[in-house]
Amino acid sequence: MPTSGTGLLWLILLLPFAGSLAAALLRPGARTAAASIAGVTALAGTILVGLLYPALAGGGLLESRVEWLPSLGLNLVLRLDGLSWVFAMMVLAIGFLVVLYARYYMSPEDPVPRFFSFLLAFMGAMLGLVLSGNLVQLAFFWEMTSLVSFLLIGYWHQNESARTAARMALLVTATGGLCLLIGVVLIGKIVGSYDLQVVLSAGETIKAHPLYKPVLILILIGAFSKSAQFPFHFWLPHAMAAPTPVSAYLHSATMVKAGIFVMMRLWPVLAGTDTWYFVVTLTGITTLMIGAWAAIFQQDLKGLLAYSTISHLGIITLLLGIGSPLALVAAIFHTLNHATFKASLFMAAGIIDHEAGTRDLRKLSGLYRFMPITATLAMVAAAAMAGVPLLNGFLSKEMLLAEALEDYNDTWLDQALPYLVTVALIFSVLYSVRFIHKTFFGPPPQLDRVPHEAPRWMRVPIEVLVLACLLIGIVPAITIGPVLSLAAASVLGERMPVYSLAIWHGFNFPLFLSVVAMVLGTFAYVIFARRLNAMSAPPLVGLLKGRRMFDAALYWLVTGARWVLPRAGTSRLQPQLRILVSVACLAGVLPFLSHGYSLGTRLGTVLDPGFGMLWVIGAVLAIAGAWQAKYHRLAAVVLVSGVGMISCISFVWLSAPDLALTQLLVETVTTVLLLLGLRWLPQRLPDVWPEHHTPSRVRFRRGRDLLLAVLAGAGMALISYAVMTRPLPATISRYFVEQSYVAAGGRNVVNVILVDFRAFDTFGEITVLAIVALTVFSLLRRFRPAGESVGLPKQQLRQDAYDDAGEGRERGDTLSDYLLAPRVIIEWLFPVIIVFALYLLIRGHDLPGGGFAAGVTMSIALVLQYIASGTRHVEARLRVRPINWMAIGLLGAAGTGAGAMLFDRPFLTSWFRYLDLPVIGKVPAATALLFDLGVYLLVVGATGVILIAIAHQSIRTPVRRKSPPVDPAPEHV
Repeated sequence: MPTSGTGLLWLILLLPFAGSLAAALLRPGARTAAASIAGVTALAGTILVGLLYPALAGGGLLESRVEWLPSLGLNLVLRLDGLSWVFAMMVLAIGFLVVLYARYYMSPEDPVPRFFSFLLAFMGAMLGLVLSGNLVQLAFFWEMTSLVSFLLIGYWHQNESARTAARMALLVTATGGLCLLIGVVLIGKIVGSYDLQVVLSAGETIKAHPLYKPVLILILIGAFSKSAQFPFHFWLPHAMAAPTPVSAYLHSATMVKAGIFVMMRLWPVLAGTDTWYFVVTLTGITTLMIGAWAAIFQQDLKGLLAYSTISHLGIITLLLGIGSPLALVAAIFHTLNHATFKASLFMAAGIIDHEAGTRDLRKLSGLYRFMPITATLAMVAAAAMAGVPLLNGFLSKEMLLAEALEDYNDTWLDQALPYLVTVALIFSVLYSVRFIHKTFFGPPPQLDRVPHEAPRWMRVPIEVLVLACLLIGIVPAITIGPVLSLAAASVLGERMPVYSLAIWHGFNFPLFLSVVAMVLGTFAYVIFARRLNAMSAPPLVGLLKGRRMFDAALYWLVTGARWVLPRAGTSRLQPQLRILVSVACLAGVLPFLSHGYSLGTRLGTVLDPGFGMLWVIGAVLAIAGAWQAKYHRLAAVVLVSGVGMISCISFVWLSAPDLALTQLLVETVTTVLLLLGLRWLPQRLPDVWPEHHTPSRVRFRRGRDLLLAVLAGAGMALISYAVMTRPLPATISRYFVEQSYVAAGGRNVVNVILVDFRAFDTFGEITVLAIVALTVFSLLRRFRPAGESVGLPKQQLRQDAYDDAGEGRERGDTLSDYLLAPRVIIEWLFPVIIVFALYLLIRGHDLPGGGFAAGVTMSIALVLQYIASGTRHVEARLRVRPINWMAIGLLGAAGTGAGAMLFDRPFLTSWFRYLDLPVIGKVPAATALLFDLGVYLLVVGATGVILIAIAHQSIRTPVRRKSPPVDPAPEHV
């Protein structure tokens, strides 16, 4: 049974993210400080995970659960068993060694704190993946690893190859992640839960379900894409453009092991079928062969190691595909062994590149005499990769051969496995021998510098890993035995097989095949060494290059998009709106075609003459606005704003004060936004018609738009009237009315719904608002308006007057010079509007108002200041930082929601009490007010950043008008 309430799991997960944030705040040159933060973080996480071993040793399970969205089955669950403990230790321990290595590898000229910030974020994402106890949560961290690995691979973004490799890795792994997410959703549909504990106990249900094969294929596509299995293997060698510490970390303990972990985690519920056997085994053996063959011909040290990683990942996938319990044990064993020798080999390759100035095997030779310690360490690690006895790779290789020789079925694949595996192991020995001989033996290299040993502490991580290779190979039962048993037992349970980790099992067929592989691999290198060193690309593999398939798919995707764009898209807004409204009208008509149209039994109320006159005025304003848009845009904006005010009065008339207040504020902000952007619209030339804009075509287009508008409006009117004439059924609105004060302590039902009952929706909406605001801000920063200006003819601003802080300001330098209200009145209104905004915020839980209304009100005050006083003058006085407001608001809203988790309540659960304060008396207090405060701050920041960015363009940028063309003199003069 799982042990609940383990807060230590949350500390382990959050520690790398906290370290990432701390490293990101350092100055660019603080290499030692950033490395210290990263090293302490990784070491502390390693110790904490190590302390949990006793709780798991007897088959225990630790679980910490926080309710988030329990009605949807989405809870935050951290789950630590033997398998996740092994992977977490691998992520943290090797991560610590990589941090120590990177401290000396990274150049002080690089922004090293950013590197360690990305590295720690990636460490946190991997920990979240292996500790996830909910499948949706696992998919979330899966995508996070793709995003952060994109940043790590493209760390040297000034290098085009790094940018290309980062994009390729992101596209491949993120696409696989989408497949994984769909598979996870289907599993939830089959089982009825996303909880990992429930899913793992429903293996037979999943395998017997008709959706088993789609689920299996989708999840395997995700796992294969992340773990570089054929045909998705091509992104991994290109990722060598990343710094060597990144390569060492991604190839050994993290990125590529994510897919392996998912296959191991879901092995009890997906493995054991013929489909699993053929798909996974065939993919594994294909990847093993292609990776091993390609590694033989590589001339780049890191390229050789990259293809060898693909090959060894194929070994693990092959073992998982066999499906026997002992094959799973061997897969876990080889995963650990590969992490140790591959991390040490990449670090050694980085030292060689760092000290010799090249990784080209054609230029390297005889380095043993210059760096004997590094050479010895690299040779031991390479021997472990080749499967030499008394090293850890030999033991898992023997288990691989033993499983390949077993007869699990009579298929051709099962019969061919021993021969294919033996050939692949011959290739493995060949490229390992080539790595050793070509790099460290032979004549002295002809290099631009004299190689020498790396700093002492830069070699320590390699020494630790090589020592692990030796100890596991010599005394496996003592060193790796308990850990391997812990991980395998957590997956297999009662199916745990009996196996031995003894070094010597006598003369048997697996040993014979191992000796054959070592002898033939060495002999092949002796024969073909000269030819291998002269080849630039592996033969035959070009036909199977996934990069070609990727480039072809990308080419056809882009070509198809370019073909569709001019046919389905347009640079004008009207056709896009026409398509949207047309589709909405057709969608609205479909139900009537099936069920017809009928009115309800309720009688309509008598139309009040005042209300009818109000909407007659609104209709006149709308028609006039559409007509004036043809001639004068400023008049059209004013008339359309009048229509908005009519809507606002209608809400008041129909007893909807909250909607009326929001409509009034949004209408004001929208009008200001249109006025600020009006001057950048293209100028109308009514007397000059292009060929495709003849008067007849324009009249046809306007008539068509009028007909579409009438149809859409009439359709909405008919639907609304049909709904309002029907008796109101028992809807959820009655529940909100009855429970708003009882459950949430608020009498304003609308605001209570927004900040309490449906607060998660509101949180998602303000997050989207923040993203939109930042997008608009980024676009407007790069916007360079044309010299022509239309809309406000007197708005010719003088840059010299604008740059003045205030004194000597001439007329024409701000928009307030053309407004009816003097600038001083607008400035006096600033504190009044602020007080009014705070008033709306505080009273929002019981009376019309709330965080959104208050935020829009506050942003109106800011924008009026910009219009009245000029951009620089306002920012010099107010120090407006809208992006900071957005960040504080979003974090405040999230923090308020997360605070409920401290009391074992779901995310965004509110608390309400009356507080008896001295003198004041009873005061209502609700945590929803803090959430509303976050909404207020974010709306102020988001609205402010959009409008201020437009104000910078409209006010700050001087208008450079072209001289009007001079009409030629008439001929008769």
